[in-house]
Amino acid sequence: MMNKTFFAPWIKLSYLHLWNEIGRLKQKLITQFADRNTKIISPKNCQSVEMYFNSEKMEKTIGRLAEKTPEVGGTVSGLLVKKAFTYQIMALDDLHVFSQLSTTNISQRITIAYTGAFGVLKHRLKQIFESVESLPDEESEGRAFGVHERLTVKYESEKHISLHWRSDPISDMVSDSVVALVLNIGREIPKVAVESEEATKTEEENN
Repeated sequence: MMNKTFFAPWIKLSYLHLWNEIGRLKQKLITQFADRNTKIISPKNCQSVEMYFNSEKMEKTIGRLAEKTPEVGGTVSGLLVKKAFTYQIMALDDLHVFSQLSTTNISQRITIAYTGAFGVLKHRLKQIFESVESLPDEESEGRAFGVHERLTVKYESEKHISLHWRSDPISDMVSDSVVALVLNIGREIPKVAVESEEATKTEEENN
């Protein structure tokens, strides 16, 4: 006979499995653990059993992020790095210091066929994006502009333009939007011709 003291009160059980359908013992244990969140199961032979365990996870801020104590309810922004069974939050610049990982910047460039006026493209982009500023560029004969300081559009020739950006989720989204706009302008040649004249007049008035 199983001794009752085997299931001492200090034993913290989440699940208790009884095999061979021990009914009397199960009822006795249910009574003993009535005040706890313990699940007592007596499955049949070959019956699958699923158990779910919740464990607390603690993250520690290190490096530059640990230099300043955040305010209550404030937000800490950084990289979450898992090492063995520990979690650490660190700044991107500290990644190579506190781990064996490193970061890499990817610069992308794409050339698109475009035969319309360069001023029309800039005019169209200003209707979509809040920040479209002209940029000095000797290679493109000074004909280049930036979009939200994330993407650079350069005039390459009468038949091509190029887009340049450093890859990240937001910049990639901006570049996709610009590419879609350029391709859409190519399908609206008659309308673009009218807008080209209006854009030229606007630039002359601004000058």
